[in-house]
Amino acid sequence: MDELMAARSLTTRPVVTLRGDAVAHVKDTVCDAAAGRITGFTLTGRGLLSGPLKEGLPWSGVYALGHDAVMIRDGRGLVSAAAMTAHQQNLRARVLGARVLTEAGAEVGTVLDVVVEGGTGGRIMGFRVAASRRFVPGASRHRRRVYVPRGETLTVNGRDLVLPEDAVRHVADDLPGLTALVGGGVPGHRTGPLP
Repeated sequence: MDELMAARSLTTRPVVTLRGDAVAHVKDTVCDAAAGRITGFTLTGRGLLSGPLKEGLPWSGVYALGHDAVMIRDGRGLVSAAAMTAHQQNLRARVLGARVLTEAGAEVGTVLDVVVEGGTGGRIMGFRVAASRRFVPGASRHRRRVYVPRGETLTVNGRDLVLPEDAVRHVADDLPGLTALVGGGVPGHRTGPLP
C-alpha cells in the first residue's frame, strides 16, 4: 500500500510534469465518495495572486500522487474543470462536515478530513473524525479526533456517510496508526478497540 495522506494536505500541492515543469497547484480534491476514490483535482495558477484555472486534472491524468507533488506526464491530460465536476462535488462541498453513522444508525461523529492513498491508487482509505461523546465516551476534546477506516463498503446518503460496523470497531490516533489498521502493522502507534 502507498503512503496515506490527508486530502486537505493536498491543497496547494504543486502539479508537476515528469520533465519537472510546474503546471499548477491543487485547489481542491474532487471525489466520488460512494465509489471511494479521488476523481480529480480543481486547480489554481502558480503565482501568489493567481486564481482558479478553467482546467482541471482528472485522476486518469495523474501519473502519481506523491508526498510533495502531483505528478502528470504532461499538460495534455487537463480537461474542463466544469465538465469534470459536473457529476462530482469537491471534497469541501460533499464530504467535509458530513455526519458519520454506522449501519445500525449509531452516530460516530463528523468528518474533518478524508484520508487517501497516494501513488497511483487514489482510494479513500478512511476519515479523520471529530468523534461524538457517545462514540468515544470520556475523551478529552483533543482525544476525540480519531481516524476511522472506511471499511469494505461506504454508503453516501445525502450528507451522511454510513460505514459498516466492523470499520468503526477500531480507531487510530494518527495516520501511521490508520495505516496499521488498513494495511499492515506499524509498531509503536496506538490503535485499538474503542474504550
